[in-house]
Amino acid sequence: MIKRYSDHSANERTYLAWIRTSISIMIFGLLIEKLDLFISYIGENMSDASHLQPSLYAQLIGLGLFLVGIVIIVIATIRFFVQEKAIESDESIPYRIMKTNILFSGLMILSAAFLFILLAHKIFPSLP
Repeated sequence: MIKRYSDHSANERTYLAWIRTSISIMIFGLLIEKLDLFISYIGENMSDASHLQPSLYAQLIGLGLFLVGIVIIVIATIRFFVQEKAIESDESIPYRIMKTNILFSGLMILSAAFLFILLAHKIFPSLP
């Protein structure tokens, strides 16, 4: 039997949850980019193409979300190995909020805020 098996498996489940989350974020960024390409293709084939132009914002958001997904994978991997080392350690380590948790939350909040601004700009084009 593996020593502290339940702790290791919980650590691995958390790691895999972060990996799934990052893949979802990257796919969402790719979806935004591809949808923008689809809209620009439709705009080229319509008589009134002025409303269906490709958006630099959508391209930047797609790329940004993809990069956020990559950063989350890197940070989650580092966090996984740090936690694995702490689990294997025989010394008592106090629980504290990790900087990676704050970084993950900050990345998600920034991504959501940027998407909100993009959607608000698309819905209300007269806003600055």
